[in-house]
Amino acid sequence: MYDVIVIGAGPAGMTAALYASRSNLSVLLIERGAPGGQMNNTAEIENYPGFDTIMGPELSMKMYEGATRFGAKNEYGIVQKVVDHDTYKEVVTEDKIYQGKSVIVATGCVHRKLGVPGEESFAGRGVSYCAVCDGAFFRNKKLLVIGGGDSAVEEAIYLTQFASEVMIVHRRDALRAQKVIQDRAFANDKITFMWDSVVEEIQGNEMVVTGAKIKNVKTGETHIEDCNGLFIYVGLEPLSEPVKALGITNEAGWILTDDQMRTTIPGIFAIGDGREKTLRQITTAVGEGGIAGQQVFQYLEEQKVVPQGE
Repeated sequence: MYDVIVIGAGPAGMTAALYASRSNLSVLLIERGAPGGQMNNTAEIENYPGFDTIMGPELSMKMYEGATRFGAKNEYGIVQKVVDHDTYKEVVTEDKIYQGKSVIVATGCVHRKLGVPGEESFAGRGVSYCAVCDGAFFRNKKLLVIGGGDSAVEEAIYLTQFASEVMIVHRRDALRAQKVIQDRAFANDKITFMWDSVVEEIQGNEMVVTGAKIKNVKTGETHIEDCNGLFIYVGLEPLSEPVKALGITNEAGWILTDDQMRTTIPGIFAIGDGREKTLRQITTAVGEGGIAGQQVFQYLEEQKVVPQGE
């Protein structure tokens, strides 16, 4: 019986494990892959305090060393479900069942993929899903932004401070973003639009992206659009399937919490990119992890039964 089981060893989960174990709690950290989560897919991180730049895998290992320094145990596992038994919780993986007095869910989310040839092979070499993370690497370059919602248009505007040209490629003939965001994009001289179009293939050489094959969905015509990078914003998908049966997610699957990272079930907390929130960054994940690690300690203190007469 652990004091707390942390599901997910991204920056949020590892920070929570650090804070909880520093409070002398017994901590189990369960991760389905290498510690670090999406940081491992980031070549260079330039917006994490304390470093001018640091490789994603390097920061992952530094965080992992800190997370396990005070006794937190790490185990590999793919979590299937979390069961609430009131005074304790069960975390069920493919081959084991773990018990804890509390659970912190830090499973994160994944970017919805286009699913076209070249997307996987050029990830990190011109294909990106985060303008804040990677925009500065494309100074004076031509970029394509795929999507037409709030995120796509906002990130296209953000990218114009680096790129020479940003082209928004959208499968419809009108944007879905809020009007005020659309107005900013239409007023930006660096932004152009390609309507009724989808990316069919991402092309490049051995090193980087050089262009994309684009199809007009109304005419069926295709052409190659030269570019130096693609930023894809066709949606995010929370990795919240193991906790959906608990009723702590919204209709889209995002986990709902208060500002202390507490869900509606006592003893179950949620942090990181799987939460319903606006900014998904390493810094926000770390902050939430610290809050949750401390809140778990407070929760367990409140659960202690003091014998009568003491």
